[in-house]
Amino acid sequence: MVKEIERTGIPVVHMCTVTPISLTVGANRIIPTIAIPHPLGNPALDPVEEKKLRRRLVEQAIKAFSIEVDKQTVFENL
Repeated sequence: MVKEIERTGIPVVHMCTVTPISLTVGANRIIPTIAIPHPLGNPALDPVEEKKLRRRLVEQAIKAFSIEVDKQTVFENL
């Protein structure tokens, strides 16, 4: 689905825990996340720290939208 959306000209950021799968399906902008059952969070953290973690991941995704890519790119740290 990621490739089809991008084909229409809409940029997509794929946030996932298993980046090789994202690479296989052809996602161009990939943000690695935390864990399969909790991709955008970590219930072991206290609520304040978990919110910081979630915010950081979403901010990385927003930054990835602004970066032109011509090939598959995994954004480890933005």
